Amino acid sequence: MTFDELIAAGRASNELIMPDTWSQGRATFGGVVTGLLFDRMAEMVPEGRPVRSMHVSFIGPVEAGVPAIFEAQILRQGGSVSQVEGRIIQNGEPRLVCIGAFAGDRDSAVRIEGEPAPDVKPVEQCQALPFIEGLTPGFISYIDMRWAYGVLPFSGGGGREMGGWMRFREVPEVLSDAHLVALIDAWPAPVLQHFKSPVPASSLSWAFDIIHPRPALEADDWLLYKATIDQAGDGYGHFHARVWTPRGDLLATSCQTVAVFG
Repeated sequence: MTFDELIAAGRASNELIMPDTWSQGRATFGGVVTGLLFDRMAEMVPEGRPVRSMHVSFIGPVEAGVPAIFEAQILRQGGSVSQVEGRIIQNGEPRLVCIGAFAGDRDSAVRIEGEPAPDVKPVEQCQALPFIEGLTPGFISYIDMRWAYGVLPFSGGGGREMGGWMRFREVPEVLSDAHLVALIDAWPAPVLQHFKSPVPASSLSWAFDIIHPRPALEADDWLLYKATIDQAGDGYGHFHARVWTPRGDLLATSCQTVAVFG
């Protein structure tokens, strides 16, 4: 199932069975389940209140082939801000919990443009991450990634930065905020490029902001992602990332903590 098909299924029912083609190790890819839950949360808020920020806790793996319940509730509806909680429940236990802030525009005397995109090679000059069944995560069959910064995971190359271009292999009808959520989480933790052989890793927490008014996007646009390690040690890594449009406009920011078992 494509991401658009999963969104349609999620809007038709609060219970979903995630296909194993969206796998990431023993769990379903965190970006896709967060994106699906985000879509359910966004449907609850008044028009004109886009998401500004979201905080996600990955409590346990959302398993493929097992019914998962997607729940959302409004915690507070203010004059311009809606605070919404989302949960994914599987086997009676919470697997993912998040809080999102959806807010309309306010009048302000301050306007500072987002940080512009860094220098980067064109897409066609960047190394693609191929989908190899049994070797790369299943969700890579749906997302095209082209390396521009750093090196591939488990290559032992080291460094603090990782990233490049990304988009869905099958172009969606519209590149919505839910699609952006899934794409932002697609890249591996940059600490993995320090290892010379595969090791398990799992996200603990994730916070992201989506910039609004959102820069104009075409559904087939390549988005630029660049992550930087803040610190890593004692089995954990902390890194922040930014996402830009192909025209260099800041689109989103991200901050993540990952546990590394190696």
